[in-house]
Amino acid sequence: MTKPAELRALSTEDLQERLEEAQAELFNLRSQQATVQMENPARFGILYSEIARIKTILHEKTLGITG
Repeated sequence: MTKPAELRALSTEDLQERLEEAQAELFNLRSQQATVQMENPARFGILYSEIARIKTILHEKTLGITG
């Protein structure tokens, strides 16, 4: 899990890339869950938090809010 200060230091393009990677991993986890091959079901919560954190920081950047 990445800390918010580390994410705020990244550029918007890097944040978009991280967001896409996290969403792709979430999709893969859902596929594993559907086929009952899950190794770590707790990863769902971690990914949801990570995606929300990235989206929040992206929104802050668009509004010009510094953290």
